Amino acid sequence: MTPETLEIELTNHTTSNTVYATITGLSISRSNAWFLLQSDGKTPYYPSSPPKILQPLSENCAIPLGSPGTSITVTIPRIAGGRIYLSIDKPLVFLLNPGPALVEPSVTNPTDKNYDTNWGFMEFTYNCDQLYANISYVDFVAFPIALTLITGTGEERKVLGLPKDGLEVIAAGLEEQSGKDGEGWKELVVKDKEGKVLRVLSPNQGIVLNRSLFKGYLEPYIDEVWDHYCSNELKIDTQCAFGMVSGGIDPSSKLLTFKNSSKDEEFKKPTTADIFNASSGPFQTGPSPLRNAIIPRLNAAFNRTVLLTCECEIPARDRTKFYGRVVTNHYARLVHEVNVDGKGYAHPYDDVAASGCGDHSGFVNDGAPRKLVVIVGGV
Repeated sequence: MTPETLEIELTNHTTSNTVYATITGLSISRSNAWFLLQSDGKTPYYPSSPPKILQPLSENCAIPLGSPGTSITVTIPRIAGGRIYLSIDKPLVFLLNPGPALVEPSVTNPTDKNYDTNWGFMEFTYNCDQLYANISYVDFVAFPIALTLITGTGEERKVLGLPKDGLEVIAAGLEEQSGKDGEGWKELVVKDKEGKVLRVLSPNQGIVLNRSLFKGYLEPYIDEVWDHYCSNELKIDTQCAFGMVSGGIDPSSKLLTFKNSSKDEEFKKPTTADIFNASSGPFQTGPSPLRNAIIPRLNAAFNRTVLLTCECEIPARDRTKFYGRVVTNHYARLVHEVNVDGKGYAHPYDDVAASGCGDHSGFVNDGAPRKLVVIVGGV
C-alpha cells in the first residue's frame, strides 16, 4: 500500500521568476470530491457548491515555484484524476459551477480567461495501489515538462519530455508539413500577440476550433485499409482474457467484423475526426468488454497508420513503421521525434504497445513512491 501522502518536488527550469502550479484532482477519501492544494503547498481545499455559475475559488491555490533553478516541495493526499497545471508569468484562473464542478482552463475557448496565458499540465493518479503519472500531449503541446519518480527502492524513473526549444521545433515541423501537403497542420500552431509560439494543438483540438480542418484527410487511407481486409484477416491481441481475435470486412455488410461466440463486434468505417478524437463513430465504448478491448488497439493503429504494414496483427511491433505514411498523424509523429527520449502521449490511445515491447507513451509508476519530481522548462 502507498503512503497516505506523497511529496512532489516542483522545479523551475524556465527563465521566468513567476511560475505557478495549481494541483487538482478528486479526493479518494472524500468520495471523489474536488480537491485543490492551497498556495502554501500543504493545505487541502475542498470547494463547496456555489449558488451560481462561474464563481471564483474561495482560497488561493496558485503555488509559486520560485526563481529559475530553485525547487519547492508540496504534499498531496491520495487523489484520482490528478493534474498539475503549470503557468508562466501569471497564475491560471479556476472557477466553480454548482455541484461543485471545477471549471478548468481551455485551449479551445478563445473567451476563456486563460486562453492567452502560457500554460501546460501533467496528469497523475495517486491511490492505495500506486502512483501513475505521465506528460500528456493529447490536447496540446506547450513548454517542456519532465518527470522523475523516485521509487520505494530508490530507483529513478524518468520521462525527459521536450528539449528547451521543443515547442518551436514542433511548430516549425507542422508549418513545413502544411507546405508539403497543403493540409491545415500550420493552423494547429497558436501564437501570442507578439507572434511567439504559445502552444500547438493536437488535430482533435484543432477540429474543435475549426470543424472543417482535416475533413477527408485520412479517408483515402481508410479506404485502402477496408479494401485490404476484404481479402485479408486482421488479428488483434486484446492483451486480456479474450486473447487474440480475428476479423475482416464482411462481404455483405461492409463492416469490419470480429467473430465472437456470444456476439460479433462490428465496426463501420471511421472518419478522420473519429480517428483523431478516438471517441466517436466506431470508437465509442460501451457495455461490451471485447469491443472496449478492440477499440484502443484499432484506433492507435489508425493514428499510427500501420494497418497496412503490421503483417495483419496489431498492436504493431515495429515502431519504425509508425507514422511512416505520407498521410498520417503528423502531430503525433513530430511529438515523438522531438521528445528527448522519443516518449509522449500524443493521441488518446498512445499507451497501446505490443506485449513485451515496452512503453513509449511516457509514464512513470510505482507501488511505494518516495517522491515525484516535476521539472518545468526542460531538463
